[in-house]
Amino acid sequence: METDTLPPPAKHRAAVPDHVPPELIREVDAYALDGIEEGVHEAWKRVQQPGTPPLIWTPFTGGHWIATRGALIDEIYRSPDRFSSRVIWVPREAGEAYEMVPTKMDPPEHTPYRKALDKGLNLAQIRKVESDIRTVAVEIIESFAANGQCDFARDFAGIFPVKVFLTLAGLPMEDPPKLNLLANEMTRPSGNTPEEQGRSLAAANKGFFDYVAPIIAERRGGTGTDLISQMVNSEINGQPMPEDKALGLVSLLLLGGLDTVVNLLSFMMIYLARHPETVEELRSDPMKLQRGVEEMFRRFAVVSDARYVVADMEYYGTHLKAGDLILLPTALHGLDDTQHEDPMKVDLSRRNVTHSTFAQGPHRCAGMHLARLEVMVTLQEWLARIPRFALKEGAAPIYHAGIVAAVEDVPFVWEV
Repeated sequence: METDTLPPPAKHRAAVPDHVPPELIREVDAYALDGIEEGVHEAWKRVQQPGTPPLIWTPFTGGHWIATRGALIDEIYRSPDRFSSRVIWVPREAGEAYEMVPTKMDPPEHTPYRKALDKGLNLAQIRKVESDIRTVAVEIIESFAANGQCDFARDFAGIFPVKVFLTLAGLPMEDPPKLNLLANEMTRPSGNTPEEQGRSLAAANKGFFDYVAPIIAERRGGTGTDLISQMVNSEINGQPMPEDKALGLVSLLLLGGLDTVVNLLSFMMIYLARHPETVEELRSDPMKLQRGVEEMFRRFAVVSDARYVVADMEYYGTHLKAGDLILLPTALHGLDDTQHEDPMKVDLSRRNVTHSTFAQGPHRCAGMHLARLEVMVTLQEWLARIPRFALKEGAAPIYHAGIVAAVEDVPFVWEV
């Protein structure tokens, strides 16, 4: 019996503004990259051809610019006076629905909230919990090491950083499933039009706020040392943190802890499963492994957020209008062959590793010290117990693009 299948809906296309010259238009959908079945980073690299201009404009996801070179991505992040964080998601409708702070603020308003974040996530604080983080990793790996197989994305990456974060934040271990659904709708909002994506993100944002509101109320004025207590009891310009800002700050903390390192770990380990020579190099020299962590962040960046053009300007020979959005795919900084020789290769001896994986400037990721430690601990403890592993024959990981790139179905096998 034959069944009729409806073709997928046509992608929504924005009208091309008068100030966008035809030669700068490229059909790049940040949520559905061409060639993504080969990998998210491979798909972004296809955008970055030798003849690609440093700024291109796409009619998809509401119509916006994309910075294609590392120099621009770095500079735009460092220039909040020209490129604001007031709208950091594409499409614009999703960015305007996004209510988490301080990522949507500019200095100087942003600064005291960033100090509140840094209080619990600075390097000294993270070093204090290294042994606890290592214990979590070892327990998870040893739970399946004797099986000779696992789905890395599900059985390790989706558990390890989440468990670490929940411990630091003093949250129940049973909550991640509902929070993960919200996180997916925040970083990869569903919908076929900008308006639909905006509504999806608004609903997810509200879901986070509804979840954290009673937690904030419970911990306000307390003496807890968990991350959330430290945040919500911080003063902002000498006053208690406003309720709406506390909701946004704690929600951002959750979103970062649930989605970014989770996905970077899986991209990294897929590469290592396909490159046993790199694994041997990591195993041969503990210092090479530690130094190689930065190379992993260069190669496997997962975030693509945006900036809002503050005023009409000429930028890299391109006319930008106030209110334009520029997407900054951080992968394209790390993969820029004008800055890195053979950028798709993980080169553990690479010198002068530059990237924007943690962004740059005032919004440089507050969780970067925790992220670096989680990646280093994963490599050390995994390779100590599972020194040789490979993707299962016939494996076809499923890749997702978006504000945070993701991957699922990552079956590994090894000899016990």
